[in-house]
Amino acid sequence: MVCNLSPYKGCCGFFVKAFKWLPVLLISSIIVWSYYAYVVHLCLLTVETDSVRYPLLVFYHIIFFLFLWSYWRTVWTVPGPVPPRFRLTLVELENLEGTESDDEQKRILEQVAIDKDLPVAMRTIHGSVRYCDRCSVIKPDRAHHCSMCGRCVLKMDHHCPWVNNCVAFFNYKFFVLFLFYGFLYCIFVSLSTLKFFLQFWARSFESSGQSKFHILFLFFVSSMFSISLCSLLVYHIHLVLNNRTTLEAFRAPVFRRGPDKDGFSLGKSGNLQEVFGDDLKKLLFPVFSSLGDGLTFPQRLPDLEMGTNNEVVGGRGKGSDAAAGGGGENLRV
Repeated sequence: MVCNLSPYKGCCGFFVKAFKWLPVLLISSIIVWSYYAYVVHLCLLTVETDSVRYPLLVFYHIIFFLFLWSYWRTVWTVPGPVPPRFRLTLVELENLEGTESDDEQKRILEQVAIDKDLPVAMRTIHGSVRYCDRCSVIKPDRAHHCSMCGRCVLKMDHHCPWVNNCVAFFNYKFFVLFLFYGFLYCIFVSLSTLKFFLQFWARSFESSGQSKFHILFLFFVSSMFSISLCSLLVYHIHLVLNNRTTLEAFRAPVFRRGPDKDGFSLGKSGNLQEVFGDDLKKLLFPVFSSLGDGLTFPQRLPDLEMGTNNEVVGGRGKGSDAAAGGGGENLRV
């Protein structure tokens, strides 16, 4: 059998896609084991009094549900495909590829953006409209090409192998909540097993060997994960408060006026609302409530040529829960 060398097609594509699910299966296995170890071996077989057992079970299941819900929303939500109107037609593509002059290509892309009335304020470092030659699309503001997914993604933050998905416009809120509830879950498990961990270590508490192993290992695993999740959570809270993506933290977005790392910053409150929305009832739940449509974003300074200002966009645009569908990671800008 001849193997198609493309990493996205044929039998090679099948094996690549299957391989990329291994980190998700690993995380899922750890979650399932932690549930079994905590509920069965700690709460049911080790904790002796109901006054301690039942509160632990109630709080554990609340945090576990929110953690699992956030994780799977991050995994299964379509992060944000670029709409078809940003794609060049065959004629436009032939015109672009038929010229070798950078200035002529810049003029053609600018004209295509004008003819299609595409709301693009960002530019390359050379002042040209941003274009993806792999997808044959003009990139919307804050969109980037992901080499792992093989497509351009709206407001791309990064590609995360632990969710086998791009973290981008439609699932970024879910990803931050996944980090938050994951950290909360690990801290809760770690603190509630600490007492028994110390008793087992000091050999002052009798328990079956199997339960002792599960509880000791549960404490170590939850403690290690809480450290890594805490660092990631703090970093992404910093990004949210400054209205930056991971990519923009490393390379400032470029506008007609030049690079501006705070180009999309609307103040702490406005930045939080852009990701989490203005509905307090949905703030801490993994349901889509981000403001905007993923194509246009209010700017700190006015863009006179586009006629935009620095006011916060109200409403949620075209982004909806239904439309959403559903680290050093590999990035392609």
